[in-house]
Amino acid sequence: MENASHTPRTRTLRSRNRGIAFGLLGCALLTAASIASPAAAADTPQSPTPVPTLVYATSVGADAADVYYPENGDRLPVVLLQQGANVDKSHYEGYARTVAAFGFVVVVPNHVRSVFGIPGLWASADQGLTTVAWSKTENTRTGSPLANRLDPASFALLGHSFGGAAGVATVQGQCAAPFCFGLPPGAVKPAELKAAAFFGTNNVPPGGGPVAPVNNTVPVALIQGSADGVAAPAAAQATYDALTGTPKALVTVAGVNHYGITGAQNPPGAAPDPSPQTTDQVEGIRTTARWSALFLKAALGDAFARSYVHFWGDGADPAVTVQQVSQRS
Repeated sequence: MENASHTPRTRTLRSRNRGIAFGLLGCALLTAASIASPAAAADTPQSPTPVPTLVYATSVGADAADVYYPENGDRLPVVLLQQGANVDKSHYEGYARTVAAFGFVVVVPNHVRSVFGIPGLWASADQGLTTVAWSKTENTRTGSPLANRLDPASFALLGHSFGGAAGVATVQGQCAAPFCFGLPPGAVKPAELKAAAFFGTNNVPPGGGPVAPVNNTVPVALIQGSADGVAAPAAAQATYDALTGTPKALVTVAGVNHYGITGAQNPPGAAPDPSPQTTDQVEGIRTTARWSALFLKAALGDAFARSYVHFWGDGADPAVTVQQVSQRS
């Protein structure tokens, strides 16, 4: 995303002079405003974006999966969205559609397995390998809605809660319980992986304690609700501080709790969040999906996304505050 040979820098974007950003990037801000405020007709958690997106059901490895994609475009990067513990894939429809509207194919599987003898929907660190293999086959499969439209070499991760923690293991090439069993170090990280954005995610040990360094080999964003009562904002801050690779970002979304990206609060089967969300569910999904998608696009080289994420997006979006370490271009 940025030239690693230059000196890293740490910035809190909200402290920048917004007047300069608005003056230099007025046209871009008009574009951002249209992204941030979709048409009023698209106002449900299942359809928070007016940009046409399509979906079909398939299998990714042994998992039933929903695949969301934009109506138009080719050379589409593939994104795996890993679910929170026992959160069914259907609850991510609006979030997945919104990310897809930015030009991604978003794969949302139901990953069924047992963790310490307990069966359920548990994401795992090796799902990226399966998804990349699927994308290569799907791109050439006769009858596929995405035949010749995919870019399997451009792969990224999204994750929620337990799924984000599994993704944290993936970006380190780490196979460790409960996110992975039986694979050698490094085996879980696809060579095609370019970036990751995780919501409601941290690596603070249960009950607290020292946070292990996260030796991420790709850019990572942590998107965190300020009202999250399951994965505390302080834990996200500690994990952000523990990320050793750059670029990295911590995007805090005001008023959003642990289920700010799902179609409804406290989905059946998942551990409920006792902390109420004070932001409208649709707006929470739009904001988290926008920052997730643009961070991934920036990592893949999109100039507009890079400008938004690293320079002026925070000033244009009153719903977030952003910390980041980037690299000088």
